[in-house]
Amino acid sequence: MRTGGHLPGRAVHSLGQRLLPPGVGGSGTEPPTGYAQLAFLGARKSRPQPRRRQGLALSMPIDGSGLERQPRWRRGHEQEVRVEAAPDRLVSGQLPPLWRVAAATAEMEGPGLGSQCRNHSHSPHPPGFGRHEVCAHENKELAKAREALPLIEDSSNCDIVKATQYGIFERCKELVEAGYDVRQPDKENVSLLHWAAINNRLDLVKFYISKGAVVDQLGGDLNSTPLHWAIRQGHLPMVILLLQYGADPTLIDGEGFSSIHLAVLFQHMPIIAYLISKGQSVNMADVNGQTPLMLSAHKVLGSEPTGFLLKFNPSLNVVDKIHQNTPLHWAVAAGNVNAVDKLLEAGASLDIRNVKGETPLDMAVQNKNRLIMHMLKTEAKMRANKNFRLWRWLQKCELFLLMMLSVITMWAVGYILDFSSDSWLLKGFLLIVLFFLTSLFPRFLVGYKSLMYLPTVFLLSSIFWIFVTWFILFVPDLAGTIFYFVFILSLVAFLYFFYKTWATDPGFTKASEEERKMNIITLAETGCLDFRTFCTSCLIRKPLRSLHCHVCDSCVARYDQHCLWTGRCIGFGNHHYYIFFLFFLSIVCDWIIYESFIYWSNHCVTTFKADGLWTYLNQIVACSPWVVYIFTLATFHFSWSTFLLLTQLFQIAFLGLTSHERTSLLKQSRHMKQTLSLRRTPYNLGFTQNLADFFQCGCFGLVKPCAVDWTSQYTMVFHPAKEKVLRSV
Repeated sequence: MRTGGHLPGRAVHSLGQRLLPPGVGGSGTEPPTGYAQLAFLGARKSRPQPRRRQGLALSMPIDGSGLERQPRWRRGHEQEVRVEAAPDRLVSGQLPPLWRVAAATAEMEGPGLGSQCRNHSHSPHPPGFGRHEVCAHENKELAKAREALPLIEDSSNCDIVKATQYGIFERCKELVEAGYDVRQPDKENVSLLHWAAINNRLDLVKFYISKGAVVDQLGGDLNSTPLHWAIRQGHLPMVILLLQYGADPTLIDGEGFSSIHLAVLFQHMPIIAYLISKGQSVNMADVNGQTPLMLSAHKVLGSEPTGFLLKFNPSLNVVDKIHQNTPLHWAVAAGNVNAVDKLLEAGASLDIRNVKGETPLDMAVQNKNRLIMHMLKTEAKMRANKNFRLWRWLQKCELFLLMMLSVITMWAVGYILDFSSDSWLLKGFLLIVLFFLTSLFPRFLVGYKSLMYLPTVFLLSSIFWIFVTWFILFVPDLAGTIFYFVFILSLVAFLYFFYKTWATDPGFTKASEEERKMNIITLAETGCLDFRTFCTSCLIRKPLRSLHCHVCDSCVARYDQHCLWTGRCIGFGNHHYYIFFLFFLSIVCDWIIYESFIYWSNHCVTTFKADGLWTYLNQIVACSPWVVYIFTLATFHFSWSTFLLLTQLFQIAFLGLTSHERTSLLKQSRHMKQTLSLRRTPYNLGFTQNLADFFQCGCFGLVKPCAVDWTSQYTMVFHPAKEKVLRSV
């Protein structure tokens, strides 16, 4: 079965210790037979259907026992990865009753990695860091089914292979002590260590190795090691254990793949990260000279694990032995648009030719892939433009040019509105022409990253013309110097806090490459390498209350939001500056609104009391369209800044939460029977203490702030003021 491009026929994904109980999900006393979804735990009565995701089909055959079977060759498709069911079936009533024993053994061994990270995801992969999410409803029903099953104590009839598969430690120990050679393979040329590894039986692996089992013994149809089998199934705890016992990750299996290649093919990102952190080369070649990055770009449709591998700085321009293709060549050959985009962003070469003399663009033309052709041509044009000095200067001055364009455009809009003509049709036509002309500049001369600052330059341009209007039109109408002082002070304070919000580090978490690898190893070996504690984008351990911002491409401590109006993330480092920025912006706009009414009362003839609001609006528009224009801008900025200010103060003082935390709790409450109380959170320490902690200021000794460095806070925090333990929301 092909799933698109040149992909593995059936991806091996782990059922872990999730053995299907007899009579659940099927008829009779045997578990159901056929293709089982990873999410299927016996709770559904209908037959599960195969489920796919990007690039790989997430289905696998089961032989009736619910156990993982060995990988086998598929005739005619030697390069496809497949797991076949063993021909033998379990006899009804013989071994299925031992399901509960195996499940209990699995629970004693501890939860697998996938069970720790089902609630969050950064990437296109479903929650579980490369493994399928299992809904809580199915877990509850499976738990009930487990409790309803009788515990069969008699396992004396099991042979050692079946006992190993089911994790019956006492039976295995009995047979080994009776003289069974742990190195002896079964009729399928599979050792006991292989069966223990593929079913994640940690205690049995330790026992067999202590009895002389060879950790790198080859076996099975694919001539693989136990480490290869564990990697195919995504058993990170087993991979860690085998490596601790000296397993060699550089060994090649019958398909020519090493450990890291298998982890990439089956998209097990935790295992990829762990292998690289333990010293496995990210540029290791298989028998055909293909690196993990080549396999990912060619075999797995989607942005992952290509994007994940790129974070480890692999070689982008290395070529394989046979076709002399680079990773970009392989991505183009497979039509993998997401991988092409990732490789181009990383700087992959467009000029390298393969053994046929083809560049990636030549291959795209040959395959008639218009989208990839457009991407490659656009990238080639952008790289060619960088050779011109003028273009490099424009790139450096993008923000300044965008600011000047915004200032000129806003003046032109006001000038057209103030144009001495009674024809609004003419003014509307001129505005359309103006917006068409101004849209051409950022389209051709400003990059995408600079376009994200459009709301910021719009705000600053508005403030510039607000100040010019105040100085020219409103100052003569002011009665005393106190009005000058208040407005100027508010404007200067606004600019200062805007700069501090924009320039201050919001709390970006930083780590060196060695620190990242040590964090990965530590988290993996403690069973905590999941999305709650590890960021797959930054490859770092995430502090409490932090979140990865995809705009800034970094994790932000005590993340609140990415503010469009400042162009920066709001986090632990600049959140208090952001509050003052909103406050003084509201004051400035409020003054302009007030002084606009003063100007109209002094310079415009109005009959509001006699003729009503509509006539009054027509009169002030006819009197001074420019002032109406500035009044509209001030009203707009006053509205959103005041709303955000009140919302922020409410969240800080009464809830002790950030905007992201409050939004997340509200989303969670929609899917719960009982509504979550936003006030009852570990971070809510009361009105006065919340404000003291946020602004880091006391009140004459009555309230003392508690300083917490959220950029390096990974564990629960003890708050001395309230004697309360803080936990992540």
